[in-house]
Amino acid sequence: MSNTGHGDQPVLYVDTPAALDSLCAQLADASWFALDTEFLREKTYYPKLCLLQIATPDVVACVDPLALDDLAPLLELLADRNITKVLHSARQDMEIFYHLAGSPPAPVFDTQIAAPLLGLADQIGYANLVKEMLGVTLDKLHTRADWSLRPLGEEQLRYAADDVIYLAALYQPLLERLQSHGRLGWLDEDFRQLASPELYAINPENAWLKVKGGNRLKGASLSILQALANWREQQASQKDRPRGWMLRDDAMVEIARHKPTTLQALSSIRGLSEGLLKRSGNELLGIIARAVGEKPVRFPDRGTRTRLSAEQDALVDVMMAVVRISAMENSLNPTVLASRKQLEALLLGDTETGVMQGWRRKLVGERLQQLLNGELELAVRDGKLQL
Repeated sequence: MSNTGHGDQPVLYVDTPAALDSLCAQLADASWFALDTEFLREKTYYPKLCLLQIATPDVVACVDPLALDDLAPLLELLADRNITKVLHSARQDMEIFYHLAGSPPAPVFDTQIAAPLLGLADQIGYANLVKEMLGVTLDKLHTRADWSLRPLGEEQLRYAADDVIYLAALYQPLLERLQSHGRLGWLDEDFRQLASPELYAINPENAWLKVKGGNRLKGASLSILQALANWREQQASQKDRPRGWMLRDDAMVEIARHKPTTLQALSSIRGLSEGLLKRSGNELLGIIARAVGEKPVRFPDRGTRTRLSAEQDALVDVMMAVVRISAMENSLNPTVLASRKQLEALLLGDTETGVMQGWRRKLVGERLQQLLNGELELAVRDGKLQL
């Protein structure tokens, strides 16, 4: 089956093993290809891949994973270190492939991460980037479509294909502009981190950190919440169901607060279904009983906001001046480089804050550290502030 995409470019619909092998043979010698996905996760723990789109200057394809039992040939290409995978806002796509293949695609180029280095907005959306760079307004008609339904309509496939057609069209101009500004290498660390498997690994023991309202609990209540969140995470992953279907956040917090010791007391907690109580009530009581006697894991040090002294506040103003000078020198918006909150964190000793990561560290973070170390000074020459 074929459709027509941007500029009448033929779009392959790949729904058989033979078609997938043929596509992979076409892609095998490519140095890069654009990649996007359509997925659902409303009813599952893991994102459900519903469509996979790929484009190079010569080929555009929509791969139907629901019609294919084995994506191995394609997953091998995603792991090929000789082929750059071009994505936009890649984290969720990378997570999908991590769960499918055990590792995310590599190497990668994320157009959203690259855009700020060319003076474009930080965290720019795909449609806005296409509009900004190519002057094209993308159709948003199928943004909320259910991509698990079959058959897919011609308009849906065209919409999906356009995402990678324009992504492929963006890549070379972005690459050339980054190279001409001498900034391509600045992205290496960001892209390596994006392709790190550790970024997508799920640790049930840390699941409690994402429970809404859990930060207000202490002592035994916090221990119970941590144990329940661990149990819920394992249950949800094993059954591939959303966490909230196993046990809602508000119900977990209430259980942790009340510390029930009987099924009757547990059943009085709002938000617990009869089915859950029958299936897992005794197991939950056992988890609660064990957790009561344990010390809770401490909250990670996230650099709780400290009230700065007048001298420190003035120093942050000076640091902001360094940010502005660095931005001006590189034709960038200062807000892309660092926020005041990040500068305050750096002043208070947090060397892991955003301004000290990736290309921002090279562009301004090292300068800020030199300033704090007394190795860099500001001066006014000819009415201009200089480093």
